[in-house]
This record gives sequence, structure tokens and C-alpha cells, in this order.
Amino acid sequence: MANAAERVYDLIKETVEGCGVRLWDVRFLKEGASWYLRVFIDKDEGISIDDCTEVSHAIDPIIDEADPIDKAYYLEVCSPGIEREITRPEHYNELIGVKIKLKLYKALDGVKEFIGVLKSAQDDIIIETEKGEFQFSKKDISKASVFYE
Repeated sequence: MANAAERVYDLIKETVEGCGVRLWDVRFLKEGASWYLRVFIDKDEGISIDDCTEVSHAIDPIIDEADPIDKAYYLEVCSPGIEREITRPEHYNELIGVKIKLKLYKALDGVKEFIGVLKSAQDDIIIETEKGEFQFSKKDISKASVFYE
């Protein structure tokens, strides 16, 4: 269902940005018996309920007209949160200098989780931790998120 989320992302990006916010991500997930189309928006000052409502009203007719999803679902527009998940290359570029948490598919020297300041995201991900600098291939990272203390 990742393709459905990508189609929606492409469909609504311009409209979302026209509402004065950034489109952080789109996910199409099944929870229990229900499907959810979650649209994550962001802006420097933080997201309000009014922002979510405005974006929801703006994108609903676009999604309905294009009809990119063949299932019944609930549309939710929300903030990605303070410990937002990093899912796209542009997220890494936007977060240079920010402390992040990386979880690896396979342990490196017995460790699967690293927390450090993101230094670079050109080809590989480079973070500076208390134990030094570490470099990871993006394909080795199972989950990345902003780390908030």
C-alpha cells in the first residue's frame, strides 16, 4: 500500500503547501479492521487543529476526484510529532545538526540502536555520538526518528 501513499503524496503536495504548511509524509495503514490515510503536515511554528482542518478540507476533494485508493478509509491530517519518523531523503537533509535515533536491521558490534547528531546525509548517514562518529548505509536502517530528550 506504499504506492497508494506515494500517489496521494504527489497529488496533494502542491495544495498542502498552498495552505502554508509542509507536507511531511503520507501513510496508508490498516489498524484493526479499518484503513487510515494519514497526512502529516508541519511548519516551523508547529501545527494547530486549524491547520489540520484547513488542509483536510483542501485535500479531500482532490483525493476523492483522483480516487487513488480502492478501499474505504479514514482521512486523518496531523502533525508528525516531536519525535517524528524520518522516512524521506529530504527529511535527513532538513535535519542536519539535529539529534536523531537510528535502529538498524542488523547489530553493529552488538548494538542495534544509535543516538547522535546528524552530520551528513549525502550518500550514507553520518551521526556523531558520545562514542564517536558512525556511518550507516540507508539500506541498513530499519527506522530513523528525531530524538527528543
